[in-house]
Amino acid sequence: MKKSTIKIGDKSVKVFIASTVVVGTGAAGYAAAMYLLERGMTDVVIVTEGISCGTSRNTGSDKQTYYKLSLAGDAPDSPADMAKDLFAGGSVDGDVALCEAANSVSCFMRLVSLGVPFPTNRYGEYVGYKTDHDPRARATSVGPLTSKFMTEALEAKVQDLRIPILDHMQVVEILKRDGHVSGLLVWNKNAGELQLISCGNIIWTTGGPAGVYGDSAYPTCHTGSSGVLFESGIFAQNMTEWQYGLASVSPRWNVSGTYMQVLPRFVSVDEMGVEHYFAEEFFSQEDCLNRTFLKGYEWPFDSRKAEKSSAMDLLVARERELGRRVYLDFTANPYGGVDYETLAPEARSYLKEAGACFGTPIERLIHMNAPAYELYLEKGIDLKRERLEIALCAQHCNGGAAVDTWWQTSLTGLFCAGEAAGTHGVYRPGGSALNAGQVGALRAASYVAKYPRPLDDEFRSVAKTVYSKHHAMLTEVLSGDKSNVARFSDALRNTMTRVAGAVRDPEAMAVELSGTRNMLQEFSHLVRIRKTEEIPALYKLKDTLACRLVLLTAMMDFYSKTNGKTRGSALYKNSRGTAPCGLNGMAFIPEAGLNDEVQMVKLDGTVIWRRVRPIPSGGGFFENVWKTYRENQSVY
Repeated sequence: MKKSTIKIGDKSVKVFIASTVVVGTGAAGYAAAMYLLERGMTDVVIVTEGISCGTSRNTGSDKQTYYKLSLAGDAPDSPADMAKDLFAGGSVDGDVALCEAANSVSCFMRLVSLGVPFPTNRYGEYVGYKTDHDPRARATSVGPLTSKFMTEALEAKVQDLRIPILDHMQVVEILKRDGHVSGLLVWNKNAGELQLISCGNIIWTTGGPAGVYGDSAYPTCHTGSSGVLFESGIFAQNMTEWQYGLASVSPRWNVSGTYMQVLPRFVSVDEMGVEHYFAEEFFSQEDCLNRTFLKGYEWPFDSRKAEKSSAMDLLVARERELGRRVYLDFTANPYGGVDYETLAPEARSYLKEAGACFGTPIERLIHMNAPAYELYLEKGIDLKRERLEIALCAQHCNGGAAVDTWWQTSLTGLFCAGEAAGTHGVYRPGGSALNAGQVGALRAASYVAKYPRPLDDEFRSVAKTVYSKHHAMLTEVLSGDKSNVARFSDALRNTMTRVAGAVRDPEAMAVELSGTRNMLQEFSHLVRIRKTEEIPALYKLKDTLACRLVLLTAMMDFYSKTNGKTRGSALYKNSRGTAPCGLNGMAFIPEAGLNDEVQMVKLDGTVIWRRVRPIPSGGGFFENVWKTYRENQSVY
């Protein structure tokens, strides 16, 4: 990495120069940087808003899952089989699915070689278990903090490789010219000024659009930068498809798996302090307990299960709409006690096999999964004594930047890996996101190392134009007496949760779509800050608006195309439909289909639907593959 300056007006602006920039310091970002160096790219720099931030390092569940090809037992498996299962999720490109399947073992074993302690049996097999939307036992785990272990192991390797990291740098615009990458404009939080980066390649790994929703399972230190991606003019895809699930509010953490399988009690508290055991009031004991247990297996909200386990999500959402705070109580049994013999066979046999047909939910939790209890204890909440406040939260965006089989976007030189890339469709096996991030990093780094793009010889001209635009905008918004950024941000997030989260209100979304478009167009006239320390929050608000516009455009287009139907992890309200479990106000028309198509959206409102790319025929005659491999170093 080199340093220089550019004279823009009366300012001398600092410029960092590198062949390739990796944006983000999560598991995908560190992996991309590692693979670049190992493939001979020495001029690499990592840019991040905060090394200690991000979802990879700061999130998890009761048993966070990594999904890969089977590596134990006698059950047959192959890349083709795994690709078919990924493809079956709907609106998934088959060639990308095959890449994720074929590279899953090499990426997994790379993590093992770095010291991530995935468990083996006495013979060295990496045994697995079934996860949601998984027809086989391909999943494995290091416990509640799998992605944290991954991130730390990859970070240590990056440090060994001496890859420079520019910390506290917030990317505010991707510079481009004639359809290819030119560089980045960043806000240096430490210096309190705009700075520039000249580069020929960018691998973008900033995670999902975590700052869009108020009720969110994303860590508070992670807000994402998908809006900056979309402002570059690239296509996003499958932005209607999310994962929503029950999660604690503070700390933000998924209450999946064992947290539900131990059958906690649901309770809400209204503004007058009155307690409501709403799930027990709504369902019979047998129905309530079986639905609760299944939430452990079927954690994400699923419109197909709105009459079954996902009814628990809808009940929680309804209580929140009524202005009540909702809690899980692990100290007391629902209905005053559990009759295990009345449970459905799946729940009864599971709890019996675990030796957990006794006591209170917290006693069962500690018996079955002590780390799940200890995790909250380390965060200051003792589930032996305290209730846990929860909500139906956004947890993962299955959509993102549209990419090819080398994870390159529609802007040449801009690659995207991890959650920011839209490689998932409507449904995905639990834990496949961790695999997708590692595979995307490998594929992008391999391509860049084989075909590195040169620096843009017109960078100075592009940089001056972009810098001047942002300098003028900041000068205008800094002219106010009061700051309204926090007010706007909170209102936007809370409204998205209310009208465009797991339960979507098309009429309200149409209003929000128009308002978002106007606010983004009039941004510098509407938003005001008082001091430069607020500029990072200002840019986050702008990023949120851009992402919000793409999301609402996609959702409204989907609703129109399907004539008001529902799909995946969202319920589109429609008075012509049926109310699940008799929940008035949540009527919907189920399964819209369209699983063989992909919706693609641009920030300017462009929407196209295309057929999914099919799964290629894998394998090949060895001698021919070997010859091509030698000639192309596996990248072709």
